[in-house]
Parts: sequence; structure tokens; C-alpha cells
Amino acid sequence: MTKRENAMAILDRRQPEYYFDFMDAMTLMPDPALLRDAVAEDGHIHKDSWGTEFIWMPGSPGPHPVVTGDNAVIEDIERWQDFVKVPDLSQLDWTEAERMASQVDRSEMFVGSYCPGGLFERSHHLLGLQEALMDYILYPDEMAELLRVIADYKIALIKEMSKHMNPDVIFYHDDWGTKTSLFLPPDLWRRLIKPLHTEIIKTAHDCGMIFMHHADCFCEPLVTDMVEMGVDIWQGVIPQNDIVAIQRVTGGKLALIGGVDGPGIDTESTTEDEVRAEARRVVDTYCPAGRFFPGIAYGVLFQKKNHDIFIDEMKKYGRQWALDHPVPEGN
Repeated sequence: MTKRENAMAILDRRQPEYYFDFMDAMTLMPDPALLRDAVAEDGHIHKDSWGTEFIWMPGSPGPHPVVTGDNAVIEDIERWQDFVKVPDLSQLDWTEAERMASQVDRSEMFVGSYCPGGLFERSHHLLGLQEALMDYILYPDEMAELLRVIADYKIALIKEMSKHMNPDVIFYHDDWGTKTSLFLPPDLWRRLIKPLHTEIIKTAHDCGMIFMHHADCFCEPLVTDMVEMGVDIWQGVIPQNDIVAIQRVTGGKLALIGGVDGPGIDTESTTEDEVRAEARRVVDTYCPAGRFFPGIAYGVLFQKKNHDIFIDEMKKYGRQWALDHPVPEGN
């Protein structure tokens, strides 16, 4: 099996040759909308196309927004239209993205488009997290108007991605919680985020894409909503979620990627035995329910030694587990 074929076997509840992270079967393509907002790892402030300031400190995992009362794009949610300028997609040059996508052997790998800054994330990038959380409670109607504009942009971007790159997968980012709780009350999230997110997912499906939602946080109360919205794969499932219960509640309709306690084995003091034991625990605990891809929620272990050990164990144990636990016919 190619990597793509093996991933599809797991996704379709057929017998794979080995269990592994779906991300290993995907080539992420940079597109011009993504590249114009790229932040250099230089410790300096960079503004993105929406006007939000970001910084990437050398040696840190990635860039993050730096939004204060002084530099927030939206100064007053009741006048948000006065401050928000939606980035233009019409003048982007897709030539390089088209060339790169055309060179991928799609029998071997999926072509994926990385789509960060989902509805909730973009809203707090424009307002600041604390201000956004208050405005969701105090000004839900105004927030709904703002989210509509963000959703329309995401829908238009996905259509452009489809036109120029024809991705197999959209890797969409929107963190809805912390490690232990949701940012918004579920009822408010269902009122403001869910309907628009459903439209975004439908657009991806209409374009022939698998919709993979990244949220490396606590989202357990929303998993049946994910199924209803049409999320195909939830990537970033941290073990602070009751993963076994999620598999039961969703009836296998939501494929999952993650399960590894990354921070727990991502230290200098972590032993090789501990890393290998965590890899085996994830496979033994979550793969029996099917449609599960064992992986690190945030992509890699930052201790290279530990990451290499984890990958080595997954290559061996993921293959042996598949041999020892054949998928029943008609499963």
C-alpha cells in the first residue's frame, strides 16, 4: 500500500498494513494567501493581511498574535465595520502553488491545503482574546455579523484553493478551547460558530475535499456537533479529552488523529522506555475502535531524541498491531 492507500484503509474501516499518523500521508502546499501572512522567526512584529500583529520568537514553536488595547484592529465591536478590511483574494498569484500541487504523486500522497485562522481564532486576532470573550457574551449580534464576514472570506478562499490546487484535504485550524475547557459556553458556540462553520465545511465537501479540523484542545462537549457539521477528521485530539468515550458517542463517524500525551514525553528527562510505552498505550487504547490515527497533536516532539524514538516505535508497533488485530469483514 502507498501511504495514501493505507490512510484511506484506516479511514474506511478496511485492513491497513500499519497504523500511523494521517499527516504522514499528506503534502501540505503553501498558497499565496498563506504566504503573504507568513511570519519570520526573528522576534519582530509583523502585520498580517487583516492588520493583526504577530511575532515569532526564535526557538519557540511558532508565531502568535500580540494584541493589546492599543493595537487591536477592532477598537469597538459596535463599530466593527469601521475597522475591518477583508483581505483581497482577486490579485493573488497562484502560479507557484499550481506548479507544486501538480508535482505531487496523488497515488502516493494527499495534497493538503493549510487553512489557519478559523472563525473563533480570527475573531480574537482582531479583538484580542479577553475582549473577544467579553464581546461574545455582551454583543452576540455584532459578533455574529463579524463572523459572517470572516466565514465569507474563508468560503471564498477555499473555492480559490480548489480552483488552483484541487486539494484532497483542507487542514483547517480553529482552536475552540484550552487544555481543560472550552472558550465559549456550548450553547453560545452552537448559536454563533456552528452554523457558519457548517457552511465552510459544506464548501470544502462541494469542492471534493476531506475536511480535517485541527483543534489541539479540549473539545469533548462538541464532538456530536462536529459530526453534525460534517467534520471528517478531528486532528489534534489531546488525551485530556475522554477519547474512548468520544469514539463511543460518535459511533465512529468522526475519525480522530492524536491521543499522544505530547507534553508528558517531551522533556529531557523522559526515558526511551517511557516514550515507547506511550506510543504503545495510544495504539492499544484507541485503535481498537477503528478510524483512529495515533499521532502527536501539535505535530512533533520538540526533543528530537524523543521524537525519533516515538517514530521508531510507531513504525514497528503500528505495523505489528495491524497484523495482530485484523479488521473484521463488514466492520
